Amino acid sequence: MTLYPPMSSQTGLQEIINKRFADHRLVIVSNRQPYAHHLREGRIVTKRAVSGLVTGLEPVAKVCHALWVAHGDGSADRSMSNDRGIVEVPSERPEYLLKRVWLSKEEVAGYYYGFSNEALWPLCHISFVRPIFRAEDMDTYRLVNRKFADAVLEEIRNDKAFIWIQDYHFSLLPQYLKEARPDLVVGQFWHIPWPNPEAFRICSWREEILDGLLANDLLGFQLRYHADNFLATCAREIDSHTDQDRTSVTRKGHRTRVRPFPIGVDFDGMSADVQQPAVAAIAHKLVNELGLEGMTVIAGVDRIDYTKGIPERLLAISRLLEKYPDYKGRFVFVQVGSPSRIHITKYKEMNDEIGHLVEQINWKHSVNGWEPIVFVGRAFDYHEVLALYKLADVLIVSSLHDGMNLVAKEYVAARGDLGGVLLLSQFTGAARELHDAVLINPFDRESFANAIHRALSMRPAEKAARLNTMREYLAETNIFNWASSFVTELTKLQGGAASEAFQAQVSV
Repeated sequence: MTLYPPMSSQTGLQEIINKRFADHRLVIVSNRQPYAHHLREGRIVTKRAVSGLVTGLEPVAKVCHALWVAHGDGSADRSMSNDRGIVEVPSERPEYLLKRVWLSKEEVAGYYYGFSNEALWPLCHISFVRPIFRAEDMDTYRLVNRKFADAVLEEIRNDKAFIWIQDYHFSLLPQYLKEARPDLVVGQFWHIPWPNPEAFRICSWREEILDGLLANDLLGFQLRYHADNFLATCAREIDSHTDQDRTSVTRKGHRTRVRPFPIGVDFDGMSADVQQPAVAAIAHKLVNELGLEGMTVIAGVDRIDYTKGIPERLLAISRLLEKYPDYKGRFVFVQVGSPSRIHITKYKEMNDEIGHLVEQINWKHSVNGWEPIVFVGRAFDYHEVLALYKLADVLIVSSLHDGMNLVAKEYVAARGDLGGVLLLSQFTGAARELHDAVLINPFDRESFANAIHRALSMRPAEKAARLNTMREYLAETNIFNWASSFVTELTKLQGGAASEAFQAQVSV
């Protein structure tokens, strides 16, 4: 029985935290930090990370006055942190603590670029990129996971704590924490898909990874499908008891609950922020800088990654103009592409492919000085993204495989005017929830082009009806509902039984 029902407000989340974890510290662990400090032209500037994970988790960190542990990668991070790597954030109005973990270039290369993103990332995404497994990368991945465990333990000392681990960078961290402190309450959210057992079995260290994840008291996924894949993987690959009815796995006496928790966004916060005068000013600036005056605006906002379907999107735009040449001179497609993982060959190749396609398509379809595509090869900050959402008559999310995709949800939250259309890949987790988006198959160029045409010609009343339905849904299933659902599930742990079982396991 749920002890405290999930709530969709900051107040509701705070009530749950206070009731269940009043004497516990909340510690969030992620690879990416919410704020970085950089030296720019002789002065230190603060940059807020533009990522779905940070956008989703920061409201939780604020309301719970959490400790956030992450990799400090800013050029001025050390000078802005104390001797333990601690800094209060946000700087203008501190609401929680950020502890930075320092990694060498070699550690970043092996743990982040190597095992996390050349092995686990392609293993978990059906994007037809072969995973690369190197023993030296796994060694570094272990080392960094232990370094993060040490950082967490240094701060919590002997305090009770609820450790909330984020994503695939830390599959071994739960076990390292539990070995040192079996009494800790440890939960992990795996933001990306989990592959089927046949795909996962190619991983050389599959048992070690499963043991690491099964040290969690609660393991969350975006979708029931991904949770079921994990349960099936455990049943096939290791000696464990998988309870399909209770959706849990018991391994060496320790029980791990496995649940789906579709992540939301800070709906109320984004709905309000997009109305700020600063956002309107940025939107006006973008219109002038990108040549959008008098144009219908189609947009894409992505990190450059082979899972995001950006080349497929560009080719669909080209096919649209081949089929419907009357659109020439009437719209501009703005693709914001934040450079990502540029040290990995596949990502370099993706950048090159996108640049080539943009040049080719613009040359093919340009008329009288008009070009269909404007590519912006840098990250937009939070307010710039909101400004582009505000301008975009159509937003395209064409991921080939995506655990959720918060860009889709952010766009809906930002369109309180009910004036936009969301084109959404059916291969995203968000497509399971946002049924009133125009769903697309990014692999099918013909139907993709037709879907863009449908969006551009959609009547205002239909746009409003679709957005209104999706906004009502996202208002209820927002980030606070997600967080409170996760925490509420942990309240079902009775008397620390899971931790006691783990204690018995590690003492054998």
